[in-house]
Amino acid sequence: MNFDLNLAPPAFLSKILLSRDGPKSRPSVTLTFAQSIDAKIGISNGTQLMLSCKETFVMTHWMRTMHDAILVGIGTVLNDDPQLNVRHLPQPAEGGKPHHLPRPVILDKKLELPPSCKLLKNFQAGCGRRPWVIYADDSSLSSQESIEFENRRKELESAGAKLIKADFVSPNGYIPIETVLKSLYFNGVQSLMVEGGAKVIESFLSSKDVDRLVITAAPVFVGAAGVGYSLTSTTPVYKVVHKENIGKDTVLVLEVTASNEHSTE
Repeated sequence: MNFDLNLAPPAFLSKILLSRDGPKSRPSVTLTFAQSIDAKIGISNGTQLMLSCKETFVMTHWMRTMHDAILVGIGTVLNDDPQLNVRHLPQPAEGGKPHHLPRPVILDKKLELPPSCKLLKNFQAGCGRRPWVIYADDSSLSSQESIEFENRRKELESAGAKLIKADFVSPNGYIPIETVLKSLYFNGVQSLMVEGGAKVIESFLSSKDVDRLVITAAPVFVGAAGVGYSLTSTTPVYKVVHKENIGKDTVLVLEVTASNEHSTE
C-alpha cells in the first residue's frame, strides 16, 4: 500500500469509480461488502459482524464520497442502526470543500424503519442527508394492518423520510432490483453504492445490473455461525481487474465480463 488513506482515497478507486461510463437507463452500480476467508458476510442471528480492518473501513468511507447514493436493506438498519456517512474520513483543511455525503436509501417494503433511527436523527440535526425509503403497497393486508401501515407512513414522513413507492412488486412479494434502480434513476441518482445486508447482496448478485464488485477479504474464519451468499444461474461472470493489500485485508475489484450463459429457461 503506497498511499495514505488519511489524505486522499486510493488512486485505484478514483480511477475505477470516477471514470465510469454507466448505463443511460439506470444508475451505475457498485456492490461492495466484506467477507471472511470462508466467504461469510454476516452472523445468522443478525449480530453485526465486523470484518474490515481500520484501513479498509476508511477506504469504504472514501468510496461513499464517490457515489450519489448508498443503499442498504431494512434488516441492516434494524440490526446495526447505521449512519451511512463519511464520519471516519479526515476533516477537510480549513476553507476546504466538505466531503460529499451520499444519499441514504433504505429498501423497506413494509415501512419498518424506526423514526428514531440514526439516519433520521442525523437529518433532523442537520448533519445528514434526507433518507429515501423505497416501499410497496400490500393488497393482502387486513383493514387493521392497512391502518397501521398508513400510520407508519405518516410517522416516517413526519420524521423527515422521503418515501418512494415501487411501481411493481414481483409475484413472490419482493421489489425487483430493476424497479429499485428505475426509481432511483428517475429521482436523479446516477451512481449507487450497495452495501448490504446479505439478502440485498444476493439479490443484486443475481441481477444483471451490477457494474462492479469491490470485495474486502478479511483473514478471519467465521465458521458455522456465519451467513454467506449464493450465486445463481443469472449471476453474471466477473473478472478481477485490480487487487490491493490494505492493512491486513485484501481488496478485490471485479467487473462484469459477460452474462452467465447457463440458463434455466
